[in-house]
Amino acid sequence: MQFAAPAELYDRFMGRYTPTLATALSDAAGVTSGLRVCDVGCGPGGLTAEMVSRVGPDHVAAIDPAPQFAAACRERNPGVDVRVGVAEDLPWPDDTFDVTAASLVIGFMSDPDRGVREMARVTRPGGTVAACMWDIASGGMTMLRVFWSAVRTVVPDVTGEAAMAGTTEGDIADRFRRAGLHEVIAGKLTARADYADFDDFWEPFTFEVGPAGRYLQTLTEQQRTAVREACRENLPASGAFSLDARAWYARATIPSA
Repeated sequence: MQFAAPAELYDRFMGRYTPTLATALSDAAGVTSGLRVCDVGCGPGGLTAEMVSRVGPDHVAAIDPAPQFAAACRERNPGVDVRVGVAEDLPWPDDTFDVTAASLVIGFMSDPDRGVREMARVTRPGGTVAACMWDIASGGMTMLRVFWSAVRTVVPDVTGEAAMAGTTEGDIADRFRRAGLHEVIAGKLTARADYADFDDFWEPFTFEVGPAGRYLQTLTEQQRTAVREACRENLPASGAFSLDARAWYARATIPSA
């Protein structure tokens, strides 16, 4: 799936979780000075920026299918090799990177298993592949749990995002094993975002960013109002608040030739 929203709207919706999640994934993937690394599905460049802070721009590459996201990533991270393209057909040669990572991307790949194989292909033997995706299935991503729970008070049989790849515990690790990767380690990452008030929480859903925002636009005005009020009932009545988010992750090693 390709995002159509401007980078600035993504920043307001999901990007506010990026600083803490990017740090956690970079730590889990072992991104350290001297390595050549790639950010697959880079979006506006949140994980890319964390990688740059660790290894320098000339050691980072990034790719995203959305041209406006790739452009934002390039502008925000000067010197990084940023491309427009998809995870399932990466433009780099075999064995290019020491670490290849994908944050909140595997669920949006048209063919997640092929995307994993491509990530492995461009990573050198002994190198690391890592990915994470929000815990949707068991409600660990609080923002989305509040939203989809509110939707179900209006549309009880809505599917939501739980069927997406990577959103259940162990799914990413299983995909890594199917791809023939070694030393697979799975676990959870935590992130956090701050909100000025309820309106700061709700308004980004109206931007049509990602599955939640696009689904909201399919509802009638009356239904959208009902969803909004159901969300309000499960969040602080006034003032600033923070929400935690859990992501499932896995990392693995590329087998030696």
